[in-house]
Amino acid sequence: MKFFSEEEKQAVYQTIFNRRDVRSFRSDPVPSEIIDRLLNAAHHAPSVGFMQPWNFIIITSAEKKDRLAWAAEKERKALAIHYEGEKETKFLRLKVEGIKEAPLTICVTCDPTQGGAHVLGRNSIPETDMLSTACAIQNMWLASYAEGLAMGWVSFYKKNDVRNILKIPPHIDPIALLSLGYTDNYPEKPILESANWEKRQSLQDRVFYNEWKN
Repeated sequence: MKFFSEEEKQAVYQTIFNRRDVRSFRSDPVPSEIIDRLLNAAHHAPSVGFMQPWNFIIITSAEKKDRLAWAAEKERKALAIHYEGEKETKFLRLKVEGIKEAPLTICVTCDPTQGGAHVLGRNSIPETDMLSTACAIQNMWLASYAEGLAMGWVSFYKKNDVRNILKIPPHIDPIALLSLGYTDNYPEKPILESANWEKRQSLQDRVFYNEWKN
């Protein structure tokens, strides 16, 4: 094992702490070699039973992006009914999708059939295929920051809308729509924290020893 220098170690933590969910993008294209590096980083994520359940759909078509933006906007308006007063206004003002602006969006999918019927570890905990896919997404996000790119996770949509738009088979889960590009507005804090939607909770309140709440 190669041990990191102090500078390399700090670079890793800087990437973790400064990664942001970005909603504003420039239209500049992302070089294909950088996209390849991001996908390779995602593909090297850990996966339970080494099932590697992920696939990646690269979306550059303006028509497809418009339809995905429609699906996100439709769901955003539907979710607004759960909030009242100032919080509803704040929610509707938040820019929850940058699909149209970003030069590309990557749909990360999860194939629950990957690896066959008996995947080591998944028999006991079926959700490990989605958890493994989430690890791939995090790898890609951290690599994007290291490349000087912004990434935004679009989380408001109905899965069947995305399946229909991208012609995804019914058994495949579209886990994430990740808009990717360069930005002139990289936030210092998470967007929802800056908007006073929520604040970061105390780590001390989340750590227990030997048993729950101890």
